[in-house]
Amino acid sequence: MTIRVSVVVPTFRRPALLRRCLAALAAQDLPAALYEIIVVDDGRCAHTGRTVARFAASHPTAPVIRYVRPAVGRRGPAAARNTGWQAARADIVAFTDDDTLPARDWLGQGLLAMDPADVAAAAGEVVVPLPEVPTDWERNTAGLSGAEFVTANCFVRRAALAATGGFDERFTRAWREDSDLYFTLLEAGCKVVRAPGAVVVHPVRPARRGVSLGLHRNLFFDALLYKKHPDLYRAKIAAAPPLRYYAIVAALAVALGALAAGQLLLAGAAALLWAVLTAMLALRRLAGTSRAWPDVADMVLTSALIPPLAVYWRLAGALHFRVVFA
Repeated sequence: MTIRVSVVVPTFRRPALLRRCLAALAAQDLPAALYEIIVVDDGRCAHTGRTVARFAASHPTAPVIRYVRPAVGRRGPAAARNTGWQAARADIVAFTDDDTLPARDWLGQGLLAMDPADVAAAAGEVVVPLPEVPTDWERNTAGLSGAEFVTANCFVRRAALAATGGFDERFTRAWREDSDLYFTLLEAGCKVVRAPGAVVVHPVRPARRGVSLGLHRNLFFDALLYKKHPDLYRAKIAAAPPLRYYAIVAALAVALGALAAGQLLLAGAAALLWAVLTAMLALRRLAGTSRAWPDVADMVLTSALIPPLAVYWRLAGALHFRVVFA
């Protein structure tokens, strides 16, 4: 039987999560002979290799499971996914992540959406289970469920990937590389459809306090996405720069500059404006989230630090990628 779909799963030193994902993939209701699983080890971890080998050995009726690594010098999820689809034997490539749980009919539903020959790609549904009152981190992860096209759940023809160059490996973090591929396909005139029946569950992983601060480093790559696709970026990502953040940073800069110059009245006024704007940001982020005191304290502290970090990484990206972006 001909393999109909190759499933690409990039992973980075998370063997327990990978085993869980592989179990869900091995339990698909699609006959095992019709699909293959390609695990791409972006962490080049011997433990990950052993995990894949042991899983394959203990599941003899599962589909073929292949373990590959990106070439030396290539790193990041974009490079890992390129390595995966370039090794794929099927005409259709399904992408998911090592921390997802694809439903039993995921591949079957995805293939149905890809059945018309003119369909280049299909975006499935991502379900993020949340508690009744989520934390900020949990609510942030839930954003995956509303995204138009994410690599946690999508299907793309191998020919379309080859024609457009696949994923841009300059996106070295798990951020915007999927939007870039989506926009590239749209600009190439490719037909991209929804696959609402193709569902993956994306449980929220535990996270340390202050995790939101590190996430803002991702904004570095918004500049690259904007440079490549300015119109689609403004239409689908952000219609305008985050003026609230720039206002907060400007108030803080004026307060510190005035204080250094001995202009105490101006410094006090600017500091008050900074405090009010920061408090408004914290209250907006707190709306509908956990009221446990460690969560509230985390939100208050990070709300004071996020605007400078966000502005820094956006401008750093603009300088690095040489684009007017704010």
